[in-house]
Formats: sequence, C-alpha cells, structure tokens
Amino acid sequence: MNTDALKDVKAFLLDLDGTLYLGNRLFDWTPPFLATLRELGLRRLFMTNNSSRNAVSYTEKLRRLGVDAEPEEIITSGQSAALYLSEQPDIRTVYVLGTESLADDVRAAGKTVVAEGADAVLVGYATNLEFEGLSRAAIELQHGARFLATHPDRVCPDPRGMLPDCGAMCACLASAVGRGPDHVFGKPSPWMLRLATERAGLPAAAMALVGDRLYTDIQMALDSGMPAVLVLSGETTREALATSGVQPDLVFENVGELALALRRLHQ
Repeated sequence: MNTDALKDVKAFLLDLDGTLYLGNRLFDWTPPFLATLRELGLRRLFMTNNSSRNAVSYTEKLRRLGVDAEPEEIITSGQSAALYLSEQPDIRTVYVLGTESLADDVRAAGKTVVAEGADAVLVGYATNLEFEGLSRAAIELQHGARFLATHPDRVCPDPRGMLPDCGAMCACLASAVGRGPDHVFGKPSPWMLRLATERAGLPAAAMALVGDRLYTDIQMALDSGMPAVLVLSGETTREALATSGVQPDLVFENVGELALALRRLHQ
C-alpha cells in the first residue's frame, strides 16, 4: 500500500465511534496509535457526527476511556449546526429534537430553545427520543419551521448493533411532513470542514481524515482534497467498500495498522 499521500500531513482528523472506540470500549489499538501521532509530532483533532454530546461531554468520555483530551480538540456536528445558526439572524428560536447537550450548543449560538412556535427545528441524535417530541417536531415543520439536521448518519454503531441515528429520524419526519432537511451539517458538510481548518489553523491539504464511514468521513475528505483514510473497525465492510462509488485513498483494518504505516513512512 502506497502511503505517500500521508507524507506531508501535519494533522489528523479522527472520527470517534467505530474508529477509536465502540460504545464505551476503547479499542486496544487506539492508545498505541495516539502515542505514534504524538511521537511523530503529528497533531490530532477528534471529529464526530454524534451530536448527543457536546465538546465538554466528549472530553469527559475520552478521559474516562484513558485518552488525554481537551475540549478544544473536539469538533462535533452540533458545533457545525451552531456555527450555521450563529450566522442566521432570521432564526431566533429553535425546537431541538435531541439531547440537552445539543440544546446547549444552540444556546451558545445565541438562539432561544423553545417548545413550540420555532423558526427552525434542529434534529440531532436524539437518544432521549419520545413520540411526543417527534410529533412536536413534525407539527413545527408543518407550520413552516426550517428543517435542520446535525448530521446525515442513518445508524450509530453500538456493541448491540446499529442504532437509528439522526438520518433515520429525519427520514421519519420527512415521510410525515413531505419534505426533507433544508440543511444537513456534520461530515461531509462544508460547515464541518470550516470548523476543522479554523481549529487546526491549517489548509485541508495539510490534514488527513480517518474514519469508518464512506458517505460521511471519506466523502468529506474527498470533497475537501485531503487524504481519505478508511478503517474497517466500524460500519464499513470490505464487501460494502467493493460496491461503493466512494473510494478512499487508503484502507486499514484499524488505526493500529495505520500507526505502523506512519512509523514506516517517517523512519
């Protein structure tokens, strides 16, 4: 495998679920991989589409799993939605179909979270989903609220299997109200890339994205011109990869194999 595409990379954008951990279990190969980045002087940012937690909550989770992380290293789809909202003066009130952490991201953007009469509905990975909340979102959309989604992921990897994620919840609402989201944030959207380049202080070409999903992680890397590194420790199988129109630059079983390749590249 030719890893020359990684030779000039200064920072790695690292997906979380399915890449560094699964649920509450850190993959065994994650600590050696992160140690390799540190030893080689390569920066890292953690980038996730899972909007059920905010940056502080993800930092706490990573630390519990044994990863030394800071909130400034975390980029979430909730943050990308908040960035969009902060630049929309016509949106003053938002109905949030998601967790309180996502609602906090919306408030940080200067918007008011409301139970009805919203200018926009923001759908996230609503791990607290109840029928009344789903119904309220549908009603707000029928009354003309803008339809926003934190990310397109249809499922979220879990030790028990694949769980319905934001994309699945949006599909349910779209079926009920007759229209899909007006804007979808998170990977592979330009809003997520903007957060990454601003946070890293680097152009896209100086970064590589590592993740387990073709239609989010790999698509974002390809769209932005950065090396696309797929790991097979999460959603994507070799069978799915073989039939996909989205093809990464490099494929590894896991980030442990990527660490070995980086050591060989920089020796």
